[in-house]
Amino acid sequence: MNYQEELNRQLAGEGIEIRGAVRPEWTTILTPDAVRFVATLTRRFNPTRKELLALREARQARLDAGENPDFLPETRAIREGDWQIAPYPPDLADRRVEITGPVERKMVINALNSGAKVFMADFEDANAPTWENCVQGQLNLYDAVRRTIEYASPDGKQYRLNDQTAVLCVRPRGWHLPEKHLWVDGEPAPGALMDFGLYFYHNAHELIRRGTGPYFYLPKLESHLEARLWNEVFLFAQEQLGVPRGTIRATVLIENILAAFECEEILYELREHSAGLNSGRWDYLFSVIRKFRTREDIVLPDRATLTMTVPFMKAYSELVVQSCHKRGIHAIGGMSAYIPRRDDPEANAAAIAQVVADKQREVSEGYDGTWVAHPGLVPVVLEVFNAHMPTPNQLHVKPSRAIAAQELLNFPHGDITERGMRTNINVSLRYLDGWLRGTGAVAINYLMEDAATVEISRSQLWQWIRRGARLTDGRAVTPELFEQMLAEELESIRASYGDAAAQSRLDAAAAILRQVVLSEPFVDFITLVAYEYID
Repeated sequence: MNYQEELNRQLAGEGIEIRGAVRPEWTTILTPDAVRFVATLTRRFNPTRKELLALREARQARLDAGENPDFLPETRAIREGDWQIAPYPPDLADRRVEITGPVERKMVINALNSGAKVFMADFEDANAPTWENCVQGQLNLYDAVRRTIEYASPDGKQYRLNDQTAVLCVRPRGWHLPEKHLWVDGEPAPGALMDFGLYFYHNAHELIRRGTGPYFYLPKLESHLEARLWNEVFLFAQEQLGVPRGTIRATVLIENILAAFECEEILYELREHSAGLNSGRWDYLFSVIRKFRTREDIVLPDRATLTMTVPFMKAYSELVVQSCHKRGIHAIGGMSAYIPRRDDPEANAAAIAQVVADKQREVSEGYDGTWVAHPGLVPVVLEVFNAHMPTPNQLHVKPSRAIAAQELLNFPHGDITERGMRTNINVSLRYLDGWLRGTGAVAINYLMEDAATVEISRSQLWQWIRRGARLTDGRAVTPELFEQMLAEELESIRASYGDAAAQSRLDAAAAILRQVVLSEPFVDFITLVAYEYID
């Protein structure tokens, strides 16, 4: 039987079309009613989504003309008002270590078994959104919610869930990303609504029955109006499926500099459904370059130097904690992407020491939890938070220092090095190669990289070329220098790749990178370009 044809036959005349293959096992997820639910969400909320994306463009035009972001005068009453987030559910009280990763089957099992308090299953930056990854990922989570998920590796090793597992949260795609395999009324459905809709439709009641709930992470928000749209989606979805209002909980990633100016407003819009805010380094830095693309005076140095202790990043980090605790909800710190290694104990010890120092900084700033990408870091980071946070969270810690808008805009100058430039090129090529293979979380140099890494890397290259930046050795960063280094890095990677398919992928990766680095104007998201290369 052709399951795709059968599903489209059942949906005939309804303006819904599945344009991807449907495996027999996927019929559990792609039921006619589940797909109709996504279509209903799309019809109701896609017009507003499009309006909000147009507002992003209008805001960008004002920034391009020289406007600086500021705390919004029209929402002063919200910032100064006396309100609190609805009480958090019991299983989200303690979030001291959260693990993140793609929705690949073995990863889901290992993450849930890792000893972390929460697992964020990612349809976004750690997932290459092939049709297979998105639908199989839904099936993996469907089985995980019901505790029936198992996996047998090629070497015969069996994976299944422990008795004690992490609380599951799901990150759908951002508002800007389409799903080209599901069309509604003649256009692709929003990826965000497909990811959210299928997961919520199939699992909300089962999660509640098991004493937890449908919990989410919301990426790439740029304003409180975008949070308001998510809140409207939540209210409607709960009503449609008979789920009590306020059951959904969502943590918003503050990974865009414009969103940082609206932390409290974002919490306010989601106050019935909020689970707090999270800070994210690479995407935040990427947003600085993206939003201030026309500013001649803003040229960020090597990204390795832009740590969370740099003043403008520290101010942003403080603001996230302050906003959350003022309103009675969790602040979650950033990602530690390090992958523990057994081959070099000395290098491993040095890297672990860096991880520990970074997590000590977070817990001392008042964060209630933090992220890791590898199960091997869970005990390391748990030890830090256990030592410094004896309570389930630190909501009683209420920093109140007034943070001025200018602190968030105090961008540093610094060294731009050949090594930094080559690293940005090399990591981008390696990551894009993985992405084109359908892998959204790629291990590179003992770091688990996702799409945020390639976004900051390629945007730095773009900015350095546009600004005529100079390397520490005096050379100007030009298109010609970029092409020279691109060719050299490509050659060094090719040496470790054998088959023709791999060589072809590398060529495609180089083409994508060249396009976004040399383009004028700036390309907003590399994932939109790369999405055209995957099925």
